Amino acid sequence: MDVAEKLEVLAGAAKYDASCASSGVRRSGAGGLGSSARAGVCHSFTPDGRCVSLLKILYTNHCIFDCHYCVNRRSSPIPRARFTADEVARLTIDFYKRNYVEGLFLSSGILRSPDYTMEQLTQVARQLRTQHAFRGYIHLKAIPHCSGELLAEAGRWADRLSVNIELPTRADLELLAPDKDGRQIEGSMQEVCARIQTSRAERRESARAAVFAPAGQSTQMIIGATPSTDADILHTADRLYRSYRLRRVYYSAFSPVPHADQQLPVEAPPLVREHRLYQADWLLRYYDFAVDEIVGDDLPQLDLELDPKHAWALRNRDRFPIDVNRADRELLLRVPGLGVRNVQRILMLRRQHAVRLSDLRRLRVVMKRAQPFLITADHNPALAQLDRGGLAARTRPGERQLLLFETARSATSGEF
Repeated sequence: MDVAEKLEVLAGAAKYDASCASSGVRRSGAGGLGSSARAGVCHSFTPDGRCVSLLKILYTNHCIFDCHYCVNRRSSPIPRARFTADEVARLTIDFYKRNYVEGLFLSSGILRSPDYTMEQLTQVARQLRTQHAFRGYIHLKAIPHCSGELLAEAGRWADRLSVNIELPTRADLELLAPDKDGRQIEGSMQEVCARIQTSRAERRESARAAVFAPAGQSTQMIIGATPSTDADILHTADRLYRSYRLRRVYYSAFSPVPHADQQLPVEAPPLVREHRLYQADWLLRYYDFAVDEIVGDDLPQLDLELDPKHAWALRNRDRFPIDVNRADRELLLRVPGLGVRNVQRILMLRRQHAVRLSDLRRLRVVMKRAQPFLITADHNPALAQLDRGGLAARTRPGERQLLLFETARSATSGEF
């Protein structure tokens, strides 16, 4: 099998990892600079906010594990391939020189053992940095159960490491991934977290100190493969953020795989569920919400029709309306339709004059959602809607927005 054939197999196998934002977008028209339609090209974000194109591939789709939800599991009857470190390094440099990519996202099935696999991935990053003087972005998948010494070496060459938690609960892992141990997975996360914190402390003391995974660590969680609720998922994500200082938790809607185990659902969950989880995750990280405010024992699933902040506001109408000219930042962040950037702009604007409805429109606030919950300096007729029935129907997004997720699902439903 030549390198092009390996690339076709292993770039296709990498699409199930959600740690990058997009892949395989096609744009019409000839000419132009760069391409997002090449095999294995995806997009991610660097710590300074730049969007970069990455070569997203597996080192190999051979795997000694037999996780029921994984298309690359040991018992799956799929074509297998394996790169060498030299081949991955050459592919990365060749793609970079052609302006296809600015970095590498490298994951892998487990070949022989976790230690052996981690050594192969680290060798690729080390070779790119030392032999090719490559300064682009490198994201390595950290293999759970591998030694701390190998993680230390990987973090020396990679910008970001990610240890996949895989499923929302340890009970889910025992059911669908009996070869994996949740405690060991989190042990690897703790190892990476500790080394990142040590490196940052040393860098504060001396600019010459070694850097370890400067873009931090992330993880991925598959949703919809087990009966775990959105409350289970968000509680796990919140615990991981607090315990291991993750930069991101990625949520990947389960995709039915060929020759699937009978324990797995026949159909994939709606993509809008994945979207709502990302919105709830955003509330946890940037809007000072607690998990129990978003979901709970009496409300274990997120509302698919409304974004989580909007749904919370409708359940807590007694806290509204909020005076846009007097409320503090934390209260303003609770208003549907107001984002972090607009709240900051409102706080700056009201130092100059009283904020009116026209000011909010100029700031491009989503007035359909926000107006019933706000008091402004002028008359706000939408306040009368706050205590009326049917407010959810009047303020929720149009049907076309929700249908976009079903369209996306239909477009990919024939992949298998």
